[in-house]
Amino acid sequence: MHDPTLWSGKLVGAMVITFIVQGVTIGAYAARLAGVQTKRIATSISLFNLFMTAGRLANLFMVFFVGPLSDGAGRAVTQASDPAVAAAWQHNFELQLRLIILAGTAGMVVFALLLPMFTYLFRRGVHSFEARGSIPHALARLFVPRNFMDILRSQRLPSFAEVRAFDWRVLPRRLLVFNLLVTAVYAIGVQSSFLASVLDVRVARTAISLSGVINGIGTIAFTLFVDPTSAMITDQAIHGRRTVEEVRSMVFYLSLTAIIGSLLAQLIFYPAALVIEYVARFANQFHF
Repeated sequence: MHDPTLWSGKLVGAMVITFIVQGVTIGAYAARLAGVQTKRIATSISLFNLFMTAGRLANLFMVFFVGPLSDGAGRAVTQASDPAVAAAWQHNFELQLRLIILAGTAGMVVFALLLPMFTYLFRRGVHSFEARGSIPHALARLFVPRNFMDILRSQRLPSFAEVRAFDWRVLPRRLLVFNLLVTAVYAIGVQSSFLASVLDVRVARTAISLSGVINGIGTIAFTLFVDPTSAMITDQAIHGRRTVEEVRSMVFYLSLTAIIGSLLAQLIFYPAALVIEYVARFANQFHF
């Protein structure tokens, strides 16, 4: 049996997909601000949902990369006659999963810096959709060279004074807290299940299946506590009860808490895997 290897093409592939998926989640926040600026909130929310759905769909393809890594580690653990060798493979797989989570954090940071460009992109998308009445046609227009260059030129980094002007006190604290927690759950939902499957290979299939339950809980929490509140703040800005600057603050702090949540995920990653391992064992031992 060969020694575990940290880096591989499959690991890099999983990191790239996670980078994009988590980054797109941050970029989608700009739809709220674009809705206020264009006064087309329903259309902007539709584009927001399109980006979020596309990101979650793309996340499914990560299984093609993480699955083989998990299978290889699981086989090595099963075949290892020395507990130290099995532990080495488990630790190596844990490091690989942590790198994947870290890639998601990097994607969030990069796409957060690109929020001005995404806001302009959503504004263009709203006007293009109104002119053509078709999302595919509106998206295709964004790739016209002249339009694409306009989008790139719209990017600029905010000054320190602009960042200081963002005020978290105008936002409900529960919005930021729940966004942080939901992001942490999403960041490790799949990865912690895969790690649990290698920690106890006897319940591997049950452990991996539990990832859907974890992400489902995260989706429900997002739908109940994050999305409605951010939509309400956007509606209030449309009707003049809040300012555009407050919506800018919301986008900034939603992005910031999401990044912090993905960092928090590193702390709860291994404990979450242990909980999933325990639940998977209980499910296998419980008889009706």
